Amino acid sequence: MKLKQHLIVFSVLIAIHLSCKAQEMHILSSKILPANDTVWVFKPAKYDAEKNYSIVYLLHGWSGNYKQWNDIAQLQKYADLYNFVIVCPDGFYDSWYLNSPFQSNWQYKTYFIDELIPYIDAKYKRTNSLVFISGLSMGGHGAINLFIEKQEYFAAAGSTSGALDLEARKVNLGLQRLLGKYENNALAWKENSAYANLDKLKDLTKPIFIDCGVADGFFEMNKKFVEKAMTLKIPVYFQYSPGAHNYDYWRQSIAQQFAFFNRISNK
Repeated sequence: MKLKQHLIVFSVLIAIHLSCKAQEMHILSSKILPANDTVWVFKPAKYDAEKNYSIVYLLHGWSGNYKQWNDIAQLQKYADLYNFVIVCPDGFYDSWYLNSPFQSNWQYKTYFIDELIPYIDAKYKRTNSLVFISGLSMGGHGAINLFIEKQEYFAAAGSTSGALDLEARKVNLGLQRLLGKYENNALAWKENSAYANLDKLKDLTKPIFIDCGVADGFFEMNKKFVEKAMTLKIPVYFQYSPGAHNYDYWRQSIAQQFAFFNRISNK
C-alpha cells in the first residue's frame, strides 16, 4: 500500500547498540503532526521476514512517550515468548491519539490510520497476520477509539486504566488545547469519546479486554463502559483487581492482555 505524499520517512533503521538486533526504531515525519513520530518496534529474537507474526500496537499514557511501555514491561521478553511484533509509537505528551478540529498539525488519528499502519504493514505484516491494539490511560482511550474507527482491521483491542469517557470527568490534560473548552465545544468532546463511540461496535464479534484497578480514579468510568458494551452485545472481558493508576498495575495488566491476544492468535 502506498503512503500518502505528506509522509516522509528518514533514518529508517537506527542502530540500537544497547539492545538486541530484534529491536528497530523508525522516525516518521508527517505534515499533520507537530513533530516527528518515533516508533520503537520489538521483534521476536528469531524473527523470519517470511513468516506470519501477530502485531500488537501499544499506546502510552498522558505525559509519556514511545519508551514508556518498555520501561513498564520489558517488551522484548513478550515478543520472544509469544512471537509478537510489538509496535510502540510516540503519541506525544498529550495527543490523545485524536484529530483536533482546530489544529491542522494535530491529526493523530488520521496519521495513525492512513500513514503509520500502512508503513508498519509494508515492513512486518503478512497476509494472515493478526493485528491487536492496547494502551494505558490516555493510550487506553486511544486504543479503543482507533479500534472502533478501524474495526475491520484489528482482531481485538485492550485497555488498562483507560480514560474511556472524556465527558464523564471533563478531564483537561491537554484536551482543552485540542478540543476547546467543554462548555463551548461539548459536541467535539462527545464525538471523540470512546464511550460515546461505542455504539458503532454494536453486535461486533471481535472482543475487547478492559482492565482497571479498583482504586483507580477511572474505575467507575471503566465499569460504565463495560456495562454499555454488554447492552450492545459486544464481547467484552472485564478484569479488575486491587490496584491504582501506576506502573505496578499496568505491568500485571499487560501480561494478561498479551496472553489474551495470544489465545486469539492461536485459535
